[in-house]
Amino acid sequence: MRAICVASASAVLLGVGALTSCVPAADAAVRTDFDFGVQPSTVGADAQVTLWVERNEACQGEAEVSSPVFDAVAIAPEKSSAPARVDADARPGAVYDVEFFCDGSRGTAHLTIAGGPPGHHPTHHHRHPSKGVHAGEGGTLDGFDLKEMGLGAALIAGALGTAYHFARRRTDEETG
Repeated sequence: MRAICVASASAVLLGVGALTSCVPAADAAVRTDFDFGVQPSTVGADAQVTLWVERNEACQGEAEVSSPVFDAVAIAPEKSSAPARVDADARPGAVYDVEFFCDGSRGTAHLTIAGGPPGHHPTHHHRHPSKGVHAGEGGTLDGFDLKEMGLGAALIAGALGTAYHFARRRTDEETG
């Protein structure tokens, strides 16, 4: 009976280790203490967007917002949003970084210019770690590699099979 418990515990630990190795590492070193964004996040050239910041202890002063696709914008301390006009010559299909600075914290959002040719994959300019929730960028398994998930499942199955084998072998030795 003790062999079953030891084998089961080993299988569980091996399975947990395999599953955690499949999880992509988060940007743990990148931290912004305020939330921000661009609405809408996909627009045509010469369109207006709304830049917003969440006002909290980390962002009480003036928020500065800049991007290669519009003039710099300042969001006053008593406001949480401001409009910006996208340049008329913004390249269709391109993704531009939008930098937010407030009280020593900074972060980056992305603004996509609509109208790229079919099958075109936009490029990122000055890619920086992003902050905040990017709704609509994928499902709950976004970022998981199917090969890693398969390897993790195989390791778990192997550990459970080995535990079962040794448990059955031990029982057979005791009875006969």
